[in-house]
Amino acid sequence: MKQRFIQSFPNSGIEQAAIDNKELGIPYVAYIEDGNYIDWYTQGVDYSKAFTLESQADANTFNITGTSYAYYQLSGVIKHNDGTTEEFSPSQGSVTIDSGDTIVLWTSQILPLTNVNITATKSFKTKGNIMSLVDPNYSAEDAITDLTQVGSSAFTNLFSGSTTLTDASGLLLPATTLSLDCYESLFHGCTSLTGIPELPATTLADYCYIRMFRNCTSLTQVPELPATTLGDYCYSSMFQNCSSLTTAPVLPATELANKCYRLMFGGCTNLATAPVLPATTLADGCYSSMFRYCTSLTQAQTILPATILASGCYENMFNGCTSLTTAPELPATTLARSCYESMFNGCSSLNYIKAMFTTTPTTTYTTNWVQGVASTGTFVKNSAATWDVSGVNGIPSGWTVQEA
Repeated sequence: MKQRFIQSFPNSGIEQAAIDNKELGIPYVAYIEDGNYIDWYTQGVDYSKAFTLESQADANTFNITGTSYAYYQLSGVIKHNDGTTEEFSPSQGSVTIDSGDTIVLWTSQILPLTNVNITATKSFKTKGNIMSLVDPNYSAEDAITDLTQVGSSAFTNLFSGSTTLTDASGLLLPATTLSLDCYESLFHGCTSLTGIPELPATTLADYCYIRMFRNCTSLTQVPELPATTLGDYCYSSMFQNCSSLTTAPVLPATELANKCYRLMFGGCTNLATAPVLPATTLADGCYSSMFRYCTSLTQAQTILPATILASGCYENMFNGCTSLTTAPELPATTLARSCYESMFNGCSSLNYIKAMFTTTPTTTYTTNWVQGVASTGTFVKNSAATWDVSGVNGIPSGWTVQEA
Protein backbone atom coordinates (compact mmCIF):
# COMPACT_ATOMS: atom_id res chain seq x y z
CA MET A 1 0.00 0.00 0.00
CA LYS A 2 1.06 3.58 -0.61
CA GLN A 3 2.83 5.32 2.24
CA ARG A 4 1.34 8.75 2.93
CA PHE A 5 3.14 11.59 4.70
CA ILE A 6 1.76 13.84 7.43
CA GLN A 7 2.07 17.48 6.37
CA SER A 8 1.04 19.23 9.60
CA PHE A 9 0.53 18.70 13.32
CA PRO A 10 -1.45 20.61 15.96
CA ASN A 11 0.52 23.16 17.93
CA SER A 12 -0.16 21.52 21.27
CA GLY A 13 -0.21 18.11 22.85
CA ILE A 14 2.05 15.11 22.64
CA GLU A 15 2.41 15.38 18.87
CA GLN A 16 4.03 18.81 19.09
CA ALA A 17 6.22 17.66 21.96
CA ALA A 18 7.40 14.76 19.85
CA ILE A 19 8.31 17.14 17.05
CA ASP A 20 10.19 19.45 19.42
CA ASN A 21 12.14 16.48 20.76
CA LYS A 22 12.93 15.37 17.19
CA GLU A 23 11.10 12.09 17.75
CA LEU A 24 8.83 12.98 14.85
CA GLY A 25 9.52 15.17 11.87
CA ILE A 26 7.62 16.87 9.14
CA PRO A 27 7.41 15.45 6.50
CA TYR A 28 9.15 12.34 7.84
CA VAL A 29 6.13 10.75 9.55
CA ALA A 30 3.97 8.47 7.45
CA TYR A 31 0.90 6.30 7.84
CA ILE A 32 -0.75 3.46 5.95
CA GLU A 33 -4.49 2.91 6.11
CA ASP A 34 -5.49 -0.77 6.07
CA GLY A 35 -9.17 -1.35 6.67
CA ASN A 36 -10.01 -0.12 10.16
CA TYR A 37 -6.38 0.26 11.20
CA ILE A 38 -3.75 2.95 10.71
CA ASP A 39 -0.11 1.90 10.96
CA TRP A 40 2.33 4.68 11.81
CA TYR A 41 5.91 4.87 10.61
CA THR A 42 8.17 7.43 12.25
CA GLN A 43 11.78 8.41 12.08
CA GLY A 44 13.96 11.30 13.20
CA VAL A 45 14.29 14.37 11.06
CA ASP A 46 17.04 13.89 8.47
CA TYR A 47 18.30 17.38 7.80
CA SER A 48 20.66 16.14 5.09
CA LYS A 49 17.82 15.22 2.72
CA ALA A 50 15.88 18.45 2.34
CA PHE A 51 16.88 21.63 0.54
CA THR A 52 19.43 23.41 2.71
CA LEU A 53 21.21 26.76 2.85
CA GLU A 54 24.45 26.83 4.85
CA SER A 55 26.08 30.05 5.94
CA GLN A 56 29.85 30.36 5.50
CA ALA A 57 30.13 33.53 7.56
CA ASP A 58 28.87 34.98 10.84
CA ALA A 59 26.09 37.57 10.89
CA ASN A 60 24.86 36.47 7.46
CA THR A 61 21.42 37.77 6.57
CA PHE A 62 19.30 35.64 4.23
CA ASN A 63 16.41 37.03 2.23
CA ILE A 64 13.95 34.53 0.77
CA THR A 65 11.38 36.48 -1.16
CA GLY A 66 8.34 35.64 -3.23
CA THR A 67 4.73 36.53 -3.89
CA SER A 68 3.25 33.29 -5.20
CA TYR A 69 0.91 30.99 -3.29
CA ALA A 70 3.68 28.37 -3.32
CA TYR A 71 5.97 30.74 -1.44
CA TYR A 72 3.61 30.77 1.53
CA GLN A 73 3.57 26.96 1.64
CA LEU A 74 7.29 26.83 2.44
CA SER A 75 8.33 26.08 6.01
CA GLY A 76 11.33 24.64 7.76
CA VAL A 77 13.84 24.95 10.56
CA ILE A 78 17.02 26.77 11.38
CA LYS A 79 19.67 24.49 12.81
CA HIS A 80 22.34 26.23 14.88
CA ASN A 81 25.87 25.09 15.60
CA ASP A 82 25.06 24.57 19.27
CA GLY A 83 22.54 21.87 18.34
CA THR A 84 19.43 23.97 18.92
CA THR A 85 16.77 24.42 16.29
CA GLU A 86 13.96 26.87 15.69
CA GLU A 87 11.01 26.87 13.34
CA PHE A 88 11.29 29.10 10.32
CA SER A 89 9.03 30.32 7.55
CA PRO A 90 10.40 32.46 4.69
CA SER A 91 7.32 34.68 4.85
CA GLN A 92 8.47 35.83 8.30
CA GLY A 93 11.07 37.99 6.57
CA SER A 94 14.87 38.03 6.52
CA VAL A 95 16.85 35.99 9.04
CA THR A 96 20.45 36.34 10.25
CA ILE A 97 22.53 33.27 11.10
CA ASP A 98 26.19 32.48 11.77
CA SER A 99 28.82 30.37 10.04
CA GLY A 100 27.85 26.70 9.93
CA ASP A 101 24.20 27.37 10.75
CA THR A 102 21.71 26.00 8.23
CA ILE A 103 18.23 26.77 6.98
CA VAL A 104 16.26 23.69 5.91
CA LEU A 105 13.12 24.15 3.81
CA TRP A 106 10.25 22.04 2.47
CA THR A 107 6.76 22.54 1.09
CA SER A 108 3.35 21.28 2.10
CA GLN A 109 1.91 21.15 -1.44
CA ILE A 110 2.95 20.20 -4.96
CA LEU A 111 3.39 23.62 -6.56
CA PRO A 112 5.98 25.39 -8.76
CA LEU A 113 7.86 28.09 -6.85
CA THR A 114 7.54 30.66 -9.66
CA ASN A 115 10.13 33.36 -8.93
CA VAL A 116 10.93 32.67 -5.30
CA ASN A 117 14.40 34.20 -4.88
CA ILE A 118 17.16 33.59 -2.33
CA THR A 119 20.06 35.94 -1.56
CA ALA A 120 22.41 36.47 1.36
CA THR A 121 24.64 39.32 2.44
CA LYS A 122 27.69 37.05 2.88
CA SER A 123 28.99 33.80 1.41
CA PHE A 124 26.91 30.63 1.59
CA LYS A 125 26.37 27.31 -0.10
CA THR A 126 23.37 25.17 -0.86
CA LYS A 127 22.84 21.42 -0.70
CA GLY A 128 20.17 18.76 -0.24
CA ASN A 129 17.26 17.86 -2.46
CA ILE A 130 15.76 20.78 -4.35
CA MET A 131 12.54 18.78 -4.79
CA SER A 132 11.64 19.32 -1.13
CA LEU A 133 10.63 22.84 -2.23
CA VAL A 134 7.94 21.55 -4.60
CA ASP A 135 7.07 18.01 -3.48
CA PRO A 136 6.04 17.10 0.11
CA ASN A 137 6.91 13.47 -0.62
CA TYR A 138 10.33 14.26 -2.06
CA SER A 139 12.07 11.53 -0.02
CA ALA A 140 9.44 8.80 -0.54
CA GLU A 141 9.61 5.96 -3.02
CA ASP A 142 6.99 7.66 -5.18
CA ALA A 143 8.73 11.05 -5.17
CA ILE A 144 8.22 13.12 -8.30
CA THR A 145 10.91 12.71 -10.98
CA ASP A 146 8.86 14.27 -13.78
CA LEU A 147 8.64 18.05 -13.32
CA THR A 148 5.60 18.27 -15.57
CA GLN A 149 3.73 16.97 -12.51
CA VAL A 150 4.80 20.15 -10.69
CA GLY A 151 4.17 22.61 -13.51
CA SER A 152 6.12 25.23 -15.43
CA SER A 153 8.69 27.60 -13.88
CA ALA A 154 9.27 25.21 -10.99
CA PHE A 155 12.55 26.82 -9.86
CA THR A 156 12.82 29.90 -12.08
CA ASN A 157 15.21 32.58 -10.72
CA LEU A 158 15.71 30.76 -7.40
CA PHE A 159 19.28 32.06 -6.93
CA SER A 160 19.29 34.69 -9.66
CA GLY A 161 21.54 37.59 -8.67
CA SER A 162 22.83 35.79 -5.59
CA THR A 163 26.40 37.04 -5.83
CA THR A 164 27.52 35.46 -2.53
CA LEU A 165 26.55 31.87 -3.40
CA THR A 166 29.82 29.94 -3.74
CA ASP A 167 28.95 26.25 -3.93
CA ALA A 168 25.94 24.28 -5.19
CA SER A 169 27.78 21.00 -5.81
CA GLY A 170 25.82 19.30 -3.01
CA LEU A 171 22.45 20.35 -4.42
CA LEU A 172 20.43 17.47 -5.87
CA LEU A 173 18.32 18.05 -8.99
CA PRO A 174 17.00 14.50 -9.39
CA ALA A 175 14.24 15.06 -11.96
CA THR A 176 14.88 13.13 -15.16
CA THR A 177 12.02 14.69 -17.15
CA LEU A 178 11.88 18.47 -17.13
CA SER A 179 9.12 21.02 -17.61
CA LEU A 180 8.75 24.41 -19.30
CA ASP A 181 11.16 27.01 -17.84
CA CYS A 182 11.88 24.78 -14.84
CA TYR A 183 15.50 25.87 -14.21
CA GLU A 184 15.40 29.15 -16.08
CA SER A 185 17.97 31.61 -14.65
CA LEU A 186 18.42 29.35 -11.62
CA PHE A 187 21.96 30.66 -10.97
CA HIS A 188 21.94 33.66 -13.31
CA GLY A 189 24.46 36.25 -12.11
CA CYS A 190 25.92 34.11 -9.30
CA THR A 191 29.35 35.63 -9.83
CA SER A 192 31.03 33.74 -6.94
CA LEU A 193 29.70 30.30 -7.86
CA THR A 194 32.38 27.66 -8.50
CA GLY A 195 30.67 24.38 -7.51
CA ILE A 196 27.65 23.26 -9.52
CA PRO A 197 25.08 20.44 -9.30
CA GLU A 198 24.78 17.43 -11.55
CA LEU A 199 22.07 17.59 -14.22
CA PRO A 200 20.85 14.02 -14.82
CA ALA A 201 17.76 14.82 -16.90
CA THR A 202 17.51 12.94 -20.17
CA THR A 203 14.24 14.44 -21.46
CA LEU A 204 14.29 18.22 -21.69
CA ALA A 205 11.54 20.80 -22.20
CA ASP A 206 11.26 24.19 -23.87
CA TYR A 207 13.41 26.84 -22.14
CA CYS A 208 14.28 24.42 -19.29
CA TYR A 209 17.95 25.47 -18.87
CA ILE A 210 17.76 28.90 -20.49
CA ARG A 211 20.22 31.34 -18.80
CA MET A 212 20.77 28.80 -16.01
CA PHE A 213 24.41 29.83 -15.39
CA ARG A 214 24.51 33.04 -17.38
CA ASN A 215 27.06 35.57 -16.06
CA CYS A 216 28.54 33.09 -13.58
CA THR A 217 31.95 34.63 -14.14
CA SER A 218 33.85 32.43 -11.62
CA LEU A 219 32.60 29.16 -13.07
CA THR A 220 35.39 26.99 -14.50
CA GLN A 221 33.64 23.61 -14.73
CA VAL A 222 30.52 22.37 -16.48
CA PRO A 223 28.10 19.54 -15.65
CA GLU A 224 27.56 16.53 -17.86
CA LEU A 225 24.56 17.03 -20.14
CA PRO A 226 23.30 13.53 -21.07
CA ALA A 227 19.97 14.54 -22.62
CA THR A 228 19.20 13.32 -26.11
CA THR A 229 15.61 14.60 -26.25
CA LEU A 230 15.76 18.39 -26.44
CA GLY A 231 13.25 21.25 -26.31
CA ASP A 232 13.08 24.65 -28.00
CA TYR A 233 15.64 27.07 -26.47
CA CYS A 234 16.50 24.38 -23.89
CA TYR A 235 20.21 25.33 -23.60
CA SER A 236 19.87 28.89 -24.84
CA SER A 237 22.33 31.24 -23.08
CA MET A 238 22.97 28.51 -20.51
CA PHE A 239 26.64 29.52 -20.00
CA GLN A 240 26.59 32.89 -21.70
CA ASN A 241 29.32 35.23 -20.44
CA CYS A 242 30.88 32.58 -18.18
CA SER A 243 34.22 34.21 -18.83
CA SER A 244 36.30 31.74 -16.75
CA LEU A 245 34.96 28.64 -18.48
CA THR A 246 37.64 26.74 -20.40
CA THR A 247 35.87 23.49 -21.37
CA ALA A 248 32.48 22.56 -22.77
CA PRO A 249 30.35 19.48 -22.03
CA VAL A 250 29.67 16.65 -24.44
CA LEU A 251 26.42 17.28 -26.32
CA PRO A 252 25.18 13.86 -27.50
CA ALA A 253 21.85 14.80 -29.11
CA THR A 254 21.60 13.90 -32.79
CA GLU A 255 18.19 15.54 -33.35
CA LEU A 256 17.93 19.19 -32.38
CA ALA A 257 15.14 21.62 -31.50
CA ASN A 258 14.49 25.23 -32.46
CA LYS A 259 17.27 27.50 -31.14
CA CYS A 260 18.25 24.81 -28.63
CA TYR A 261 21.93 25.92 -28.47
CA ARG A 262 21.39 29.63 -29.15
CA LEU A 263 24.13 31.65 -27.38
CA MET A 264 24.89 28.63 -25.19
CA PHE A 265 28.55 29.70 -24.84
CA GLY A 266 28.27 33.23 -26.18
CA GLY A 267 30.86 35.49 -24.57
CA CYS A 268 32.82 32.64 -22.95
CA THR A 269 36.08 34.41 -23.66
CA ASN A 270 38.35 31.69 -22.20
CA LEU A 271 36.74 28.73 -23.97
CA ALA A 272 39.43 27.23 -26.21
CA THR A 273 37.83 24.10 -27.67
CA ALA A 274 34.31 23.57 -28.95
CA PRO A 275 32.52 20.30 -28.13
CA VAL A 276 31.82 17.66 -30.73
CA LEU A 277 28.42 18.33 -32.31
CA PRO A 278 27.10 15.06 -33.77
CA ALA A 279 23.61 16.22 -34.77
CA THR A 280 22.42 15.28 -38.24
CA THR A 281 18.85 16.53 -37.87
CA LEU A 282 18.82 20.30 -37.45
CA ALA A 283 16.09 22.79 -36.51
CA ASP A 284 15.53 26.50 -37.06
CA GLY A 285 18.27 28.55 -35.40
CA CYS A 286 19.62 25.50 -33.57
CA TYR A 287 23.27 26.65 -33.44
CA SER A 288 22.69 30.39 -33.78
CA SER A 289 25.37 32.42 -31.96
CA MET A 290 26.45 29.31 -30.06
CA PHE A 291 30.09 30.45 -29.75
CA ARG A 292 29.65 34.13 -30.51
CA TYR A 293 32.53 36.23 -29.14
CA CYS A 294 34.44 33.19 -27.84
CA THR A 295 37.68 35.03 -28.54
CA SER A 296 39.98 32.23 -27.26
CA LEU A 297 38.36 29.50 -29.35
CA THR A 298 41.09 27.94 -31.49
CA GLN A 299 39.62 24.54 -32.24
CA ALA A 300 36.26 23.52 -33.67
CA GLN A 301 35.33 20.02 -34.75
CA THR A 302 36.52 18.95 -38.19
CA ILE A 303 33.04 18.65 -39.71
CA LEU A 304 29.45 19.67 -38.99
CA PRO A 305 27.87 16.48 -40.32
CA ALA A 306 24.34 17.59 -41.17
CA THR A 307 23.62 17.50 -44.91
CA ILE A 308 20.11 18.98 -44.71
CA LEU A 309 20.06 22.49 -43.27
CA ALA A 310 17.35 24.50 -41.51
CA SER A 311 16.50 28.18 -41.46
CA GLY A 312 19.16 30.14 -39.55
CA CYS A 313 20.74 26.93 -38.30
CA TYR A 314 24.37 28.23 -38.18
CA GLU A 315 23.62 31.96 -38.08
CA ASN A 316 26.38 33.83 -36.16
CA MET A 317 27.66 30.52 -34.82
CA PHE A 318 31.33 31.61 -34.69
CA ASN A 319 30.82 35.35 -35.01
CA GLY A 320 33.70 37.19 -33.33
CA CYS A 321 35.85 34.08 -32.71
CA THR A 322 39.05 35.97 -33.42
CA SER A 323 41.41 33.06 -32.65
CA LEU A 324 39.75 30.45 -34.91
CA THR A 325 41.91 29.58 -37.94
CA THR A 326 40.12 26.60 -39.51
CA ALA A 327 36.38 26.28 -40.06
CA PRO A 328 34.61 22.95 -39.64
CA GLU A 329 33.80 21.31 -42.95
CA LEU A 330 30.31 22.13 -44.25
CA PRO A 331 29.10 19.16 -46.34
CA ALA A 332 25.55 20.31 -47.13
CA THR A 333 25.00 20.98 -50.84
CA THR A 334 21.72 22.89 -50.59
CA LEU A 335 21.41 26.03 -48.51
CA ALA A 336 18.45 27.18 -46.38
CA ARG A 337 17.32 30.70 -45.57
CA SER A 338 19.94 32.51 -43.42
CA CYS A 339 21.67 29.20 -42.70
CA TYR A 340 25.21 30.68 -42.87
CA GLU A 341 24.39 34.33 -42.15
CA SER A 342 27.37 35.94 -40.33
CA MET A 343 28.60 32.45 -39.42
CA PHE A 344 32.29 33.50 -39.48
CA ASN A 345 31.80 37.25 -39.30
CA GLY A 346 34.70 38.83 -37.41
CA CYS A 347 36.84 35.67 -37.36
CA SER A 348 39.95 37.68 -38.14
CA SER A 349 42.35 34.69 -38.00
CA LEU A 350 40.23 32.34 -40.12
CA ASN A 351 42.11 31.23 -43.24
CA TYR A 352 40.56 27.89 -44.27
CA ILE A 353 36.98 26.98 -45.22
CA LYS A 354 35.68 23.87 -46.96
CA ALA A 355 32.04 24.28 -48.00
CA MET A 356 30.29 21.91 -50.40
CA PHE A 357 27.17 23.91 -51.23
CA THR A 358 26.11 24.20 -54.87
CA THR A 359 23.40 26.78 -54.15
CA THR A 360 24.52 30.22 -55.31
CA PRO A 361 25.39 32.22 -52.19
CA THR A 362 23.31 35.38 -51.80
CA THR A 363 22.01 37.55 -48.97
CA THR A 364 19.17 35.04 -48.67
CA TYR A 365 21.60 32.43 -47.35
CA THR A 366 25.06 33.82 -46.59
CA THR A 367 24.76 37.48 -45.62
CA ASN A 368 28.19 38.67 -44.35
CA TRP A 369 29.18 35.10 -43.57
CA VAL A 370 32.92 35.76 -44.12
CA GLN A 371 33.11 39.46 -43.35
CA GLY A 372 36.32 40.30 -41.47
CA VAL A 373 38.14 36.98 -41.97
CA ALA A 374 41.89 36.83 -42.75
CA SER A 375 42.97 38.67 -45.90
CA THR A 376 44.46 35.50 -47.39
CA GLY A 377 43.40 31.88 -47.10
CA THR A 378 42.08 28.79 -48.87
CA PHE A 379 38.48 28.12 -49.84
CA VAL A 380 37.63 24.56 -50.90
CA LYS A 381 34.61 24.54 -53.19
CA ASN A 382 32.41 21.74 -54.52
CA SER A 383 33.60 20.81 -58.03
CA ALA A 384 29.96 20.57 -59.09
CA ALA A 385 29.21 24.15 -58.03
CA THR A 386 28.74 26.57 -60.92
CA TRP A 387 28.48 29.76 -58.89
CA ASP A 388 31.22 32.39 -58.79
CA VAL A 389 30.60 34.86 -55.99
CA SER A 390 33.37 36.64 -54.12
CA GLY A 391 33.26 39.02 -51.19
CA VAL A 392 31.60 38.91 -47.79
CA ASN A 393 28.68 36.81 -49.05
CA GLY A 394 30.72 34.26 -51.00
CA ILE A 395 34.43 33.41 -51.26
CA PRO A 396 36.56 35.90 -49.32
CA SER A 397 38.40 38.32 -51.58
CA GLY A 398 42.09 37.46 -51.94
CA TRP A 399 41.69 33.76 -51.07
CA THR A 400 42.87 30.83 -53.16
CA VAL A 401 40.11 28.58 -54.48
CA GLN A 402 40.42 24.80 -54.65
CA GLU A 403 37.84 22.23 -55.75
CA ALA A 404 36.85 18.91 -54.17
